[in-house]
Amino acid sequence: MTTKDELRAELERQEQRYKEVYGGEITTYAAQPEPERKPWKKRASLLDQAFSQEIQKIEKELKSEES
Repeated sequence: MTTKDELRAELERQEQRYKEVYGGEITTYAAQPEPERKPWKKRASLLDQAFSQEIQKIEKELKSEES
């Protein structure tokens, strides 16, 4: 297992070699943080809520007609 310092030194050596041999430019980027994993939940939209309320109303009406 290599330490961060060893890894940095190795990357710098590779960067220097690349610049000298190929004359290329190197762009370095900051490491992106890992996205937080949150469980995906579907929130009921207004249409979903209205639909379930209508279903409940119809069920109540059907029950009242049966008895």
